[in-house]
Amino acid sequence: MKTRRIHIRLIIVIWLLLSLMTAGRLCAQQHQAARYEIDAERMDAQLTDDDALTKGKAFQKMDSTYYVGYLYEGYFKYNHSADYLGYKNAIPTLEKARELIEKQYNPQFKRLFTSLEYLTRYYDRFQDYYTICNALKECYDNIEMPDSVMSLLNHLASYNFKKDFFGIYYHRAWTYHRNRIFTSATHPFLKNSVKENEQMAFKYCYDGLNFIHKNQRINDEWFGPDQALADELQIYHYLALLHCYNKNYDSCFHYYQILAKYGMISWNNYAGFQAEIGNFKNAQQFFQRDLSISYSGENVLKEPYYYLPELYVYAGRSKDAITMCDQIIQQNGSRPGFGWYNLALCRSFIYDAQLDSAQYALNKAAEFKELHIGTTLTQEQYEFTINLLRVNLLDHQIEEIKFLNKGWWYSPTTLYRLGQLKAKKLMAAYNVCINLAYNPDRFRMVYDLFCSEATTTFDEGWYLMKDFSPKYFAEKYHDYQQTDKRKNIQRYFKLFEAKFDIQGGQYTKARTILENLIQTTKLDTQNEKLFLGRLYEAIAKVYDKVENKGNRDFYNNMLYTTYPQLVPFSGLKMRFNLKITGKSDHTIRKILDDLNDLNIKWVFNQQVPTVTLNFEKRGEKYQATINVTSVDGKVIVDQAGLIFQRPEGVAGELGLRIFNKGGSLVYNRIMTD
Repeated sequence: MKTRRIHIRLIIVIWLLLSLMTAGRLCAQQHQAARYEIDAERMDAQLTDDDALTKGKAFQKMDSTYYVGYLYEGYFKYNHSADYLGYKNAIPTLEKARELIEKQYNPQFKRLFTSLEYLTRYYDRFQDYYTICNALKECYDNIEMPDSVMSLLNHLASYNFKKDFFGIYYHRAWTYHRNRIFTSATHPFLKNSVKENEQMAFKYCYDGLNFIHKNQRINDEWFGPDQALADELQIYHYLALLHCYNKNYDSCFHYYQILAKYGMISWNNYAGFQAEIGNFKNAQQFFQRDLSISYSGENVLKEPYYYLPELYVYAGRSKDAITMCDQIIQQNGSRPGFGWYNLALCRSFIYDAQLDSAQYALNKAAEFKELHIGTTLTQEQYEFTINLLRVNLLDHQIEEIKFLNKGWWYSPTTLYRLGQLKAKKLMAAYNVCINLAYNPDRFRMVYDLFCSEATTTFDEGWYLMKDFSPKYFAEKYHDYQQTDKRKNIQRYFKLFEAKFDIQGGQYTKARTILENLIQTTKLDTQNEKLFLGRLYEAIAKVYDKVENKGNRDFYNNMLYTTYPQLVPFSGLKMRFNLKITGKSDHTIRKILDDLNDLNIKWVFNQQVPTVTLNFEKRGEKYQATINVTSVDGKVIVDQAGLIFQRPEGVAGELGLRIFNKGGSLVYNRIMTD
């Protein structure tokens, strides 16, 4: 009886096993049929089609264990992403696609390079794998997930492909370089200093070149005789960037020459290199050249639109800078780059004396969730730039109040407003300094004054440093003159040394440096007007302290002729001849009376610039027309107009526009009291 029960149980087990095997075969057959159908439908369905997402969902319903449906869905999400959430949402689907394709084809991928015939047989599947991994890598990069990037690259390296289709070596190098300020405490793959991380970046570039040479023979046979050069040029691109950052300018230029020879150069990066070594005219030309090249995707930061306006500010072309920023913001919308372009616009407005507009642009940038796609620029730099521009803007707002109210020190209302702004500036400067103190890249990004990867200018750096330890920084910029190789930047180090000497009360020493600069410096006067303006401003302040009024007024006039928008925020008091023409009534007389409140000395028939104000009444409104000529007859302001109805605030606006401030034709006063 017992034996019979055992036999029955055995029969049941066998029956169950046979049933499962049959079901498994049926299921496998069903999967196989579904996959054949999916692969057939793929022939007429591209990943970039508008209905790719719908196709992907349909493929998943046909076979949820097949990678193709997740490939279509994931790639659609990736390809249509323009913000953080878009890329984040694409990642799980792409990871699922990678998991499934590896589960099915992992043995084939490991043997992919055993023969050309084998590679050819599975090349379509490998193309899918490449598409999945490349999209996944970019998603990780775009939302700042460097650990995931390195994990993926290391996984791909484990296949030991004979050709680096995925850019494993140069992308490792780029990831180290881009995250150089962090340590292993933040990202475990990193080293513990900027220097060590840069060494790793170089190492991976050179390892990549060795890998190319090691496998060159077989790859030449399979992919053609020029394949190695194409791979080398990709690595040279990153070597040029690394050498520039590490101030190895001869090596940097060497790699850019090779890249240019083969038509693989990034003119944008080369322009940054030219700006770093002080060839500002060349930098403008190459940034403009890069703008004529179409970008691989719309959702990337177009760096020339950030850096060209900066160079225009150097050249005293703040209005051209504003126009360029406005154009790219309107064209780009709120896609990646929007925040950076608004920061460039803020800077342009500051140097055009349009502080209210600068504040508006800065607020838009601060409120925007920026993605840093296709660039070495990072979120840390973005936040630092916002904060440093805020310090700069607050300093200008303080000086503007003093310019508009020459008796500010005995006005309780004005003193209160100044106190508020100074408190805000102190807090903003404190926050920047705290961040800077913990940033090991501060010497390269700020103190060096020019770095192709910096996002702030030499002049903005001054607004941060000027309130801290003049003796320390005067010595630092004296030392730079002995150690820095950049001939065209030496004059900036000298200017900064002198300005810090002025801050420290060393007027005689500063005067010697500044007079020597004026007598001996050769520079690009068209593209370095900001340097000239700051030079004239500094020496005018020295002569004001040593009570040489003649030289002070001379350099005041030179500053005004060179970069008039700087004057209202300098604390210097200009003298102007004033001529009034046209309409005169109680409104105009009120405005003329208010002009006396400005930090301007109005005179008649002296050897100083001449301001002509013409007033006309048109219905209920007035129009003022402003013309200003310099001592030597050069037109500084030409037929600038201002339409207004009430006199309140008009004198201040006219006073600023005398210094070539831009702005709307129609004046609407913003009440700030």
